[in-house]
Amino acid sequence: MTALHLVPDPALQDDRTRLFAKAEEISADLARRGAALDIEGKPPFAEIARLKEEGLLTALHPVKIGGGGLDWVDGLRLVRILARGESSIGQLLGYHYVNSQYVYWAADDPDKAWDLGVETVAKKLYWGAAVNPRDPGLTLTKAGDHYLLNGRKTFSTGARVSDRINANAAYGDEIANLVLPTDRAGYIANDDWDNIGQRLSDSGSVEFRDYAVYESDFLLPLLASDAAPAVQATFNTPLIQLVFVNFYLGTAQGALDAAIDYIRTTTRPWITSGVERAADDPYILERVGEFRAALKASAALADSAAAIVQSALARGAALTARERGEAAIAAYEAKVNATHVSLEVTSRVFELTGARSTAGHHRFDRYWRNVRTHTLHDPVFYKAREVGDFALNGHVPEPSLYS
Repeated sequence: MTALHLVPDPALQDDRTRLFAKAEEISADLARRGAALDIEGKPPFAEIARLKEEGLLTALHPVKIGGGGLDWVDGLRLVRILARGESSIGQLLGYHYVNSQYVYWAADDPDKAWDLGVETVAKKLYWGAAVNPRDPGLTLTKAGDHYLLNGRKTFSTGARVSDRINANAAYGDEIANLVLPTDRAGYIANDDWDNIGQRLSDSGSVEFRDYAVYESDFLLPLLASDAAPAVQATFNTPLIQLVFVNFYLGTAQGALDAAIDYIRTTTRPWITSGVERAADDPYILERVGEFRAALKASAALADSAAAIVQSALARGAALTARERGEAAIAAYEAKVNATHVSLEVTSRVFELTGARSTAGHHRFDRYWRNVRTHTLHDPVFYKAREVGDFALNGHVPEPSLYS
């Protein structure tokens, strides 16, 4: 029997090539401006506008509605590329991908999901979220023919740059899953993000003050607070963890790239090294080789995990809870590895560049600050424990916004 070979659509391949080329171009520009952007720490309105203009925000949406048609493996690679230039922009792109794609597998009405996708592509919308489960919840109350949303969320990445935001709110003993426009009265994004890293992630607090909610804003019908979600609807967690993985690795690669450039142009050889150029120092060569190998291996693990999660998600409603758990474990294995590798590389590049590289204007510390800030998002040892529990006892994680 002759094997069946699927020939890729040339138009799709051309668009994929264009998107990756644009991501590389934007990343290089961000790297050149990285120190200044970190010092300013402003919301990245211009940077998000460029992602909109170049089609990167719609790269994962279906081709039928004008999207790029890329899968999650490629989407996460785009996150990694952008994070090489500026960690926060990689994070923001990845968060948008999860928040905007979530509707396709979570909404119980396919037409509703499709309409949201069409609107997102047509208007080039950026999607954020206000769903941090460790914060006090938002509350919804009935007000005539609509509802009023009130409450505060401490962290909402992309708070001011978002056009749409996913939110969960309590309505008595039920939970509302909402998709909300941020230009509606009552949405307040506060300028209170002052952490040491991810300074461009626009991750301040948001408030809803008598924010009007309509039936059309509901992604799902009201659910009992203890109702178990559909298996497919829980994929936002392994996917957001893979976003973490890839922008950590992109940030670390950016740190190594910056260090290599600095060594070639600026670092002086140590007085007892016996070499005329720092780039010939055997200890520097050894460390560059170790860091490069570690990053390559971690990126390969990240891509493998993305392919596993993509394959599981593609099974749709046929997917079992066990299969979801096994795919999540693949993502969490990558998370554990990427956390350790990225923290080591971003902190130790100074061993390569030397004392003068610690001058404040270089801002080389931003790579470590960015990774250190975000890797505390949920403690990596809990992810390692879940991986160990699966290996030893066959247990898969209980689905939640962290597992």
